[in-house]
Amino acid sequence: MQSLTEMIIQRARFALLLFLFFTPLTWAEQFPNAAIASAHPLATLAGREMLDQGGNAFDAAIAVAGVLAVVEPYNSGLGGGGFFLLHRARDGRQVMLDAREKAPLAARSDMYLDQKGEPIAQASLAGPLAAAIPGLPAGLAHLAKRYGRLPLRQSLSAAIRLAEEGFPIDARYRAMAESQLMLLQSHSATAQQFLTEGTVPKIGELLKQPQLAVSLRMLAQQGSKGFYRGPVARAMVAAVRAQGGIWTQADLTRYQVKERAPIVFGYRGLRIVSAAPPSAGGLTLAGTLNILARYDLAQQSRAQQMHLVAEALRRAYHDRARYLGDADFVRIPTATLLSPAYAEQRAASIDLNNATLSASLDVASRVKQGDHTTHFSIVDRAGNRVAATLSINTLFGSGFVAGNTGVLLNNEMDDFAASEQAQNVYGLAGSRANRIAPGKRPLSSMSPTFVESQRGVLMLGTPGGSRIISMVLLAILGLEASPVPDVAALAGAPRFHHQYLPDRIEVEPDAFSAAVLDELALKGHVVHIAPGKWGNMQAVWIDRASGRAFAASDPRGAGGALAW
Repeated sequence: MQSLTEMIIQRARFALLLFLFFTPLTWAEQFPNAAIASAHPLATLAGREMLDQGGNAFDAAIAVAGVLAVVEPYNSGLGGGGFFLLHRARDGRQVMLDAREKAPLAARSDMYLDQKGEPIAQASLAGPLAAAIPGLPAGLAHLAKRYGRLPLRQSLSAAIRLAEEGFPIDARYRAMAESQLMLLQSHSATAQQFLTEGTVPKIGELLKQPQLAVSLRMLAQQGSKGFYRGPVARAMVAAVRAQGGIWTQADLTRYQVKERAPIVFGYRGLRIVSAAPPSAGGLTLAGTLNILARYDLAQQSRAQQMHLVAEALRRAYHDRARYLGDADFVRIPTATLLSPAYAEQRAASIDLNNATLSASLDVASRVKQGDHTTHFSIVDRAGNRVAATLSINTLFGSGFVAGNTGVLLNNEMDDFAASEQAQNVYGLAGSRANRIAPGKRPLSSMSPTFVESQRGVLMLGTPGGSRIISMVLLAILGLEASPVPDVAALAGAPRFHHQYLPDRIEVEPDAFSAAVLDELALKGHVVHIAPGKWGNMQAVWIDRASGRAFAASDPRGAGGALAW
């Protein structure tokens, strides 16, 4: 029988573990350098400009997000939304700003179905009916008011300047615009803003967006009111309704940013802080890593590691499909999904030598991928941190610029489940937890994440649709296995993915040897070589020993990483 002393020691150890896992790590007040990694060099430079002008990481985040809205309109913008994961150095406060879009108040659960209950082609993807109420402008205003040092007009100055004076078209913009040319040509205001005489601009040509500059200036001068009330709001509502959309002024005036407690859990000495619902990221990462904690991956062969990771992902994505949605509308069994006992139960069905059939777990979702999102990571010299993932959903969103505002609207309504049978553009099938409802926020895979240890802090995130979570997972596993963390190696490491359905392991071309892939096939896995690389990870590593920060942009993209 356990003695009283043993019980006290055991409880003290447990309390210490809780402290290590659930207390943010802090150290020196002043770091020798700052770092930013974003998907575009102009955005990274704008963030640095704010830090050089006396702003903090939160001011820099506004600048980066604002510039990305101008120079990467295919990935994010004022007409979209996202999640900001924050760490405030002075008190250790960690919070997720939920600036996710919301369904209009007139939205109905069957609004994209015909009389037979079948999805209407493109109804949730193209045009103003596909647009949810944007959250990014409110998120930027909230960030400035609550956490920044500089006025919003200063933090948005670079975005306004680039919208007004233009920026040179690069190969990435041209490729994205060419892939969506018909969508961009479908509305006159969109074509006028993003095309030159109806065709894709040439590389090096200046793209000017004067109407967007006016809307940015209204937001900069008046805060949220400059976007959600007044002439910008009236113009957007009129344009949406004239083309068959259902927005009202009440939709805009009622929009509010939510401050949510992030998902926090431990894995092998790491403290992981990630996005909470309506992001699926934190809980899906926790479910996967809680299962993997039962295995010593370092002692396994490469193929066996991939087998175990795939089996853990299979089960965590199964739970994603069954349980996750907007926590303001559905009851999510968070405590259960985070518990070691539940992970033990899920892991019990894993066969070390044979792949599980996903069909044996239950049919819930079929998932494809998208890269039409952006991410950035920032740390300032005081230790304030931001990891933010932003989106308008598919490339150039709904393809609809709202009147004379220059604001390109999202098509995030497609992230809802149109029915419990229908699949969205990424193949996500219906789930009652994610059905459309007025004022509800659609489920997302965006996963801005902090990984904290005694060695330092990794800040990261990436675009990639449903693959976002597995990419962040592989970076966490890489960090845990690295004697000396190398942020560039983590951002550029080869990737593989499993997501429950379709029942297969997806791998990047030329990423793994034929022997490894053959061994996986012998275990019963279907191995699919995906066409092309995926993701565009932006990561910052803060080294505890030196206090220095290191930044890296994914070599698959064309981002900008600075540490100075």
